[in-house]
Amino acid sequence: MSHELTRRDFVTGAGALAAAVLLPAAATARRPPAEGTVVLFQGDSITDGGRNRAASEPNQPGGLGSSYPLLVASAALAAHPDRALKFYNRGVSGNKVPDLEQRWAADTLELKPDVLSILVGVNDFWHKLGRGYTGTVEDYEHQYTALLDETRRALPAVRLLVLEPFVLRCGAVDDRWFPEFNQRRAAAERVAQQAHATFVPLQSVFDDLSRRAAPQYWAADGVHPTPAGHAVIAERWRRAAHL
Repeated sequence: MSHELTRRDFVTGAGALAAAVLLPAAATARRPPAEGTVVLFQGDSITDGGRNRAASEPNQPGGLGSSYPLLVASAALAAHPDRALKFYNRGVSGNKVPDLEQRWAADTLELKPDVLSILVGVNDFWHKLGRGYTGTVEDYEHQYTALLDETRRALPAVRLLVLEPFVLRCGAVDDRWFPEFNQRRAAAERVAQQAHATFVPLQSVFDDLSRRAAPQYWAADGVHPTPAGHAVIAERWRRAAHL
């Protein structure tokens, strides 16, 4: 049996995707987001996506970067044109949890998000390999917990999404990463539980996908997702956030 995608298959699939995005929320059995919901993405380079730092207003393509925040925002804005949703990306390449803390007031709290998404943890380990960083798993967990505690005090109604840090075994990722990186993934889940945040698992998703296509297909250097990898994150994000 041939698995080649025919034009008819493509048209049918594209029509289904368009319907899923553009139909009213009632038709997709999802409760629409509140009017004027503000969504903020925070993290490191995976979130940053080469965004334009000068684009400070919401929903600007340059300001959203070229990674999963752009995909999430594009789909949600298309699905809810009447809700005046606002999407911001404040990810910064190279950031660790201590870096987030230094810019948290200006880049997070002042924006007063209704939904705050955070993906951080790769650099908290990676920078120990040749960059002189000495932070431990315990440091990561305690600093991350303190950051979300501060956020809850300042924004008691905010909805938090903690995305699981992940890597694929290729490129820059070798045996030196383990078992410590796995310990940091577990720490991120504990942080989410303590903060009553929605935890979005990603490692097991990419592990499963790497049995269908080589790890490099999803993240060429083992850390930074390809377009296919970002699409996976965006899909998992929207599923978790119901947005």
